[in-house]
Amino acid sequence: MLQDMPSVVVTPTAQARFFRVLGDPTRLAILTHLLTGPHTVSELIAKTGLSQSRLSNHLACLRWCQVVEAERKGRNMIYSVTDPRLRSVLDVTQDLVADKAEHLASCGRIGPDWV
Repeated sequence: MLQDMPSVVVTPTAQARFFRVLGDPTRLAILTHLLTGPHTVSELIAKTGLSQSRLSNHLACLRWCQVVEAERKGRNMIYSVTDPRLRSVLDVTQDLVADKAEHLASCGRIGPDWV
């Protein structure tokens, strides 16, 4: 007999933090590359043009928030997305933004410290 799983209450603060993780253009670029498959730090540096320290800071954020995971293979760390549903989230976001992209890009009301 299966027991009922307790439902998890997701607070608006937790949801806002999740969107803040996704709300950084650099992290979105990293995630876009990782959605094509696992990548090493070197590959991500080549694809994003970021310095290793800047990329590492963003990867640390994504790992801490459990959006990406890392696996050591020899001398390399291989990064991958933890949940394939993230692709759907980003696809829906692109659809929602498509007809108002320029307007949203010029928004001055939401800054980096809004949460």
